[in-house]
Amino acid sequence: MMKLEIQNVSKRYSKNKYGLKDFSITIEKGILGLLGPNGAGKSTLLKMIATVNKPSDGRILLNKNNIIKDPNYMRQQLGFLPQDFGVYPNLNAFEFLEYMAAIKGVGGPNLKPRIKELLEGLNLQEASHRPIGGYSGGMKQRVGIAQVLLNNPKIVIFDEPTVGLDPEERVRFRNLISDLANDCIVILSSHIVSDIGTIADNVAIIKNGSLITHGNQDHIIATVTNKVFEITIKIEELSAFKLQHTIVSTSRKKADIKVRFITENPVERATKMEGNLEDAYLYITKNN
Repeated sequence: MMKLEIQNVSKRYSKNKYGLKDFSITIEKGILGLLGPNGAGKSTLLKMIATVNKPSDGRILLNKNNIIKDPNYMRQQLGFLPQDFGVYPNLNAFEFLEYMAAIKGVGGPNLKPRIKELLEGLNLQEASHRPIGGYSGGMKQRVGIAQVLLNNPKIVIFDEPTVGLDPEERVRFRNLISDLANDCIVILSSHIVSDIGTIADNVAIIKNGSLITHGNQDHIIATVTNKVFEITIKIEELSAFKLQHTIVSTSRKKADIKVRFITENPVERATKMEGNLEDAYLYITKNN
């Protein structure tokens, strides 16, 4: 049973500037969705878990092993896709994955079938013998996802993995990750709430380097029970309405506009709606 414990971890850049401050969470099997605005500290946290950077304070334990003192214990079990993942443009996808396997120390008779299986699962088999330099952004991202999974990792970290993926590719990615989560820890960071909402077992929300809340999705969504409404108003009324309420989304209907919003106080003519993760995320980040 895998267990990752992050204990009072901070990353200090200068006397008063922190990328992460006194951050603690325990993560076990399944998918943890990490949500937060850009600059909240998500990538800082993931790089420390992946042993790319060291914390200024605190401890990170994997199965009680201190990975700051023994980073190889983590690296042997890790698959990591950073936000700024790069590829070698002259290699084709098959060659690149063979190269990455060599770096990870993965080999043997099962390697080629494993690469073929990953390329097929990510719909890259047809392009696998063309140089990666000619791939679209989404295809390069899928190659990055494939290299994460080469060594059958027990800890998988994805930092903004669906950037550049089209809707069909995002569905394929989510299916792949769901299969993984049965016997390992998956940490998925994104600012796209719907990606987290459709896949994560548990959610952690970060703001300004601190953990605001974490728990299963139902627990997070419960924070907006009886607070989410929809109303149709005139377009010219929208500016004043925005000053009074947290707007989730709007959609135009000729001269009118349908507004989904969050409020603590009843609004005449508004219809109560069932809350979702995006509603809760906006409410929590605005009020903390």
